[in-house]
Amino acid sequence: MNELKSSQIVGARKRQLRQLRNKQTIIREGTFIDNKAQGRVETVQQAPAHLKPVHLGKIAVKTPVVLSPMAGVTNWPFRVLCESYGPDGLYVAEMVTARALIARNPKALRLVQFAPSEKIRSLQLYGVNPDAIGIAARMLVDNGWVDHIDLNFGCPVPKITRRGGGSALPWKVDLFAEVVRRVVSVCEPAGIPVTAKIRVGIDHEHETFLEAGRIAQEEGAAAVTLHARTTAEYYGGHSDWSRIAELKQFVSIPVFGNGDIWSPEDALDMVRQTGCDGVAIGRGCQGRPWLFADIKNAFAGSDERINLNLGQVCNVILRHVSMLVDFYDGDERMAVHDIRKHIAWYIKGFPVGGETRRRLMSCETINELRTVMDSLDMSATLPGELLAAPRGRVKYQKKVHLPYGWLDSRTTTAQEREILFGEDPLDASY
Repeated sequence: MNELKSSQIVGARKRQLRQLRNKQTIIREGTFIDNKAQGRVETVQQAPAHLKPVHLGKIAVKTPVVLSPMAGVTNWPFRVLCESYGPDGLYVAEMVTARALIARNPKALRLVQFAPSEKIRSLQLYGVNPDAIGIAARMLVDNGWVDHIDLNFGCPVPKITRRGGGSALPWKVDLFAEVVRRVVSVCEPAGIPVTAKIRVGIDHEHETFLEAGRIAQEEGAAAVTLHARTTAEYYGGHSDWSRIAELKQFVSIPVFGNGDIWSPEDALDMVRQTGCDGVAIGRGCQGRPWLFADIKNAFAGSDERINLNLGQVCNVILRHVSMLVDFYDGDERMAVHDIRKHIAWYIKGFPVGGETRRRLMSCETINELRTVMDSLDMSATLPGELLAAPRGRVKYQKKVHLPYGWLDSRTTTAQEREILFGEDPLDASY
């Protein structure tokens, strides 16, 4: 009866918010469109964007700007770079899988390392099995490795969703609630806040974000981050920021907005349009860790922006790879291999020929990188129109991969759990 009543409340709230969206739409340029007036457009004055400090348990995030966890990207060298430019925000380590951590997989143990300069040791944890993710959380807490845990319910990658993980998991409300509850029960006595990263849903016929936000709140999550796309939308098109506004109105815990923040102006627009408590930056900072300085300035009311020339960018690359050597325990070859994807983002838009790019991608040592960089025009600057250009993936999913019969019910059967927990994505390896 309680479950039915809760479902009815969520359904009624969805209908109410859809009616509001059908009546009026705020678009990014600061204009108001009345759909019933056949598209008549009036200019409206944008309210100033302001972010108040967000409190996650005992942690005060002075400027709630978040570096979103990104697999293969947000290890501690990249986090340190971003934090060195940015405000006193939250810089989250890339996803660590529960089973790999329990098995003490070397890569998992490396990913839970933090630099001494990091103010808040923030980590994203992933798992499907409540027992496994509870044990992993216990490891993190008992070893004193983290100050904050974020739970991954937003990953749209097929190898995760086909086993019920990531953005597929909130569809099963019992499993979602159990995972959040289990981690909160471990972390709460230690004063470690738990947050959740979610998507709008599997697709627009199977939306989960309002109910997931409510459940996360009821189970003790300190905040929720919404990537305003469905699993099916992957990273295609433009994220629908109106869904962030819906979630903000629906829950009382802080809501962080995520999706398509490529510039400081985007961050300001998101806060103005949605009323979100903070913004989470993902692909927009790939190859541009100084974006956090621009966002810091924007929220401080300053027009100061950073536009590095190619020589300055090369210096950042060398600083980055130097820290990666430390991250890989002195293995320079591993560090240079890791920096390659970052170099592609760092030099995107600069006048660097294909042959030079190929040479950069084939370097094995830092000295080789320096030699190739010395051939570049260090005074070259990035054209203004490319400063806020999208980075990383921009495609839709061709097909959403889910376990067989996943959408038949909102709760898991005993058989489903046996299959899911026996084949937990990524298992104990990477």
